[in-house]
Amino acid sequence: MNMDKPLDDMNVLVTGASGGLGSAIVERLAAEGASPIIHFGWNKASAHALLERIEGRGHVVQGDLSLPEGPEDLWRKAVAAARRVHAVVNAAGIRTQVGLGDSLSAWHKAWRGEFQVNLFAAVDLSRRAIMHFKENGGGRIVNIASRAGQRGYSADAMAYGATKAALINLTKSIARSFGPDGVTAVAISPGWIRTDMAEDFIGKNGEAAALADIPIGAMALPEEVAELTAFVLRPSQRSLNGATLDVNGGSYIR
Repeated sequence: MNMDKPLDDMNVLVTGASGGLGSAIVERLAAEGASPIIHFGWNKASAHALLERIEGRGHVVQGDLSLPEGPEDLWRKAVAAARRVHAVVNAAGIRTQVGLGDSLSAWHKAWRGEFQVNLFAAVDLSRRAIMHFKENGGGRIVNIASRAGQRGYSADAMAYGATKAALINLTKSIARSFGPDGVTAVAISPGWIRTDMAEDFIGKNGEAAALADIPIGAMALPEEVAELTAFVLRPSQRSLNGATLDVNGGSYIR
């Protein structure tokens, strides 16, 4: 392995790559030698600007993960662009707020919408990736989960926590079932990351509310999670298969 470029010649599909965390992951992967496949939903300009920042070494693909057929469409585009996909990073995610007192239609819309983007899209992409990996000598899946998936979440965002808990379980199932085929899976479980999602929360509740249960008194930076993602994808890290890696400043049980 080239220690300067440990991900050299790896084509890595990153969902949600036009967002704050996804773009940081793309930039880190490219810095370590990978050729990222940059997924975007609607922000085409941001995705192409990201491709320019990594000096054009990669591909841009569009896909609407909020639609049931979106993940299949995205996978076809990714394979058409790169031919061989070596890894998938499921980083796309949404968080909506809905309470018990909201209408039943709003309740269903929030839960179903979050499960589609946060879980079902990852499920469908993982299915396609596993079949592709089994035919081509193996591969990696990294699922960006959340501490909310391990400790629960607030009453107005229970759907988010539930989707992330399911994503962690999916990761473990893939690890147990397909490790013998050269397919490994790892979940990364952050607490608050300094992204637009966090800024929205801070705008409504204040920064002190976000930092209150983080012992180190600071949110993770997207670059921290990106660095860990790149490390997990190194060929030397097969034995991390099935792991859930916490990135939450010590706030897991507080």
